[in-house]
Amino acid sequence: MSAFDYCVVDVETANASRGSICQIGIAAFTGGRMTASWQSLVDPEEEFGAFNVQLHGISPATVAGAPRWAEVLPEVERFLTGAAVASHTDFDRAAMALACAKSGLPELRYGRWIDTCRIARATWPELPNHKLPTLARIFGIGYKAHDALEDARVAGQVLAMALEQRRIGMQDLLRSPNKHICSLP
Repeated sequence: MSAFDYCVVDVETANASRGSICQIGIAAFTGGRMTASWQSLVDPEEEFGAFNVQLHGISPATVAGAPRWAEVLPEVERFLTGAAVASHTDFDRAAMALACAKSGLPELRYGRWIDTCRIARATWPELPNHKLPTLARIFGIGYKAHDALEDARVAGQVLAMALEQRRIGMQDLLRSPNKHICSLP
């Protein structure tokens, strides 16, 4: 079992392939506050697409000498194994699964997966959209979009705010059999 209430993960990819992770960030939350974090650049061993480089600013030169996915995986596992894990949509879960498959590694083993975008939609349906930059602006959260650790931090803060708004704790959310929580098949 994890020492944290939940961990939020975000990845940036080098191209349109979800398995082309070039940056990962993890924000760990306890009592609604970020209490630990970790991030790393990752050599995706793939070409970079112009759209992705323009979006996040990470290029082949940025990841030169960075560890490969298999080399960062032990640190990722240290945070996520057995934890309730969240991300803003399931993009990050799919990306990590594909990166593991591409590297010939087994998928990560965590507790439950929480989609913070779905929870935000259910908690604040009146908002114009539920993208992280929009939520950060509406809730007054300082934020640099498309940086993996920043995205993880903001998604974690949004989750904490949603739990507070709904007046439930993380354990209540994890026990509920609702569509906002996904488990690995």
